[in-house]
Amino acid sequence: MSPASSKKRRLGSHGLEVFPIGLGCMGMSEFYGPSNEKASIATIHRGRDLGINMLDTAAMYGPFKNGALVGAASKGTTTRVITPTNVTTVADR
Repeated sequence: MSPASSKKRRLGSHGLEVFPIGLGCMGMSEFYGPSNEKASIATIHRGRDLGINMLDTAAMYGPFKNGALVGAASKGTTTRVITPTNVTTVADR
């Protein structure tokens, strides 16, 4: 799927439009081995370049590190970023 062949889709009734594929960011800060902030930000930027504007993040991913990572990757852009996760649990450590 490429930006050229994909149209954004309307999500809900408030005019929100998203690319048909979102980017799951959980593994960028924990769960699948050591994190690499530089590579993660590059991945988010590449996704944005391809038209992806929905980034899945949650307070539990890190915990709290993932939202900061997504924020850092989104800083300075004029692209509207959608973060659909709004409810989470926090894992006991």
